[in-house]
Amino acid sequence: MIYLDYNATAPIKPAVRAAMIEAMDRGGNPSSVHRYGRSARKYVEQARAQVAALVGVKAAQVIFTSGGTEANNLALTGLKVASYAVSAIEHDSVLAVQQQAVRLPVTSNGINDLTAAEHLLAALPAPGLVSVMLANNETGVIQPIVEIIAIAKKFGHLVHCDAVQALGRLPLDFTSLGIDSLSISAHKIAGPQGMGALIVREGLPLQPLLAGGGQEQRRRAGTENVAGIIGFGVAAQLAADDLRHMPQLRLWRDYLETSLLAIAGDEAIVLGQNAPRLANTLCIALKEISSETQVMAMDLAGVAVSAGSACSSGKVKASHVLQAMTQADSVVGCGLRISLGWNTQISDIERCVQAWRGLYLQTRRDGPLQSVAA
Repeated sequence: MIYLDYNATAPIKPAVRAAMIEAMDRGGNPSSVHRYGRSARKYVEQARAQVAALVGVKAAQVIFTSGGTEANNLALTGLKVASYAVSAIEHDSVLAVQQQAVRLPVTSNGINDLTAAEHLLAALPAPGLVSVMLANNETGVIQPIVEIIAIAKKFGHLVHCDAVQALGRLPLDFTSLGIDSLSISAHKIAGPQGMGALIVREGLPLQPLLAGGGQEQRRRAGTENVAGIIGFGVAAQLAADDLRHMPQLRLWRDYLETSLLAIAGDEAIVLGQNAPRLANTLCIALKEISSETQVMAMDLAGVAVSAGSACSSGKVKASHVLQAMTQADSVVGCGLRISLGWNTQISDIERCVQAWRGLYLQTRRDGPLQSVAA
């Protein structure tokens, strides 16, 4: 079985697994004052420093959470603001939190429309909170976050950035960006699932989402997931080295893209093709063939890919991202996301091309409405 769904979750790295097992063997509650507790605290703070180094902040600015979803929820509920604005292609963990928020539109290439953003943010009651992701989880399109921040600050608004998909794939420097908060997740960089962090600007008056204890500087109550935090720290340290491999992944992604388009011609479309994208991500739509059919067919052929976000309890639904890009009905429900990562080999790419060729030929022989997985 070939795994090409790194944007959903990256297979855990051996060094991360080993560090977590060792942590579980040691035990200890970081809030305890005895030797075991002090030892656990030392390793937690070491991991905090490792995560902080990956995004260019002080360790004290890192608040550990249960994942990117909780980090986004904390950012979008923990500040007293007068209004909210979010881009139309945000992850559901942003869109569902502030459903009354102003939606910032994107272009057909999936990039935030800066002209529209300026108009909408000028009218937004200040101080508002603007949330725009750094890179889209479905298309891989990199957003003009520097320009968005400048516009937001001009009108007195705070800015939150969901950098879950960008972590380990783009260099990140929180301080130079000038944002107020940033959400990240461990399992996108081959760390443990159920582990994330919110990075906050120093002095930000953030109220906790979870109350009941003094952990995480009183910003996130509950006994720390010591093994998960340590695993996150190791993954963050290794992710800094992984950035060097992005040019190779880009070459393989481009080869894959060219190969698939050569098979289907104008019956397929690459979403965000003319925009800057993450090196590891390809979102392609085979027109008139549902995403669910494509995912099932690829799985039967031994290749694991996805239809977009993996946060819908296993359900495949029409993509709100592609809808926001004003794509035709023949495309919106037909997107396939292929994402590469640290353990991808060129042989995996070749297998994917073969499987997709079989998918294409099968659907065109049986007709566009036939399920190839039936």
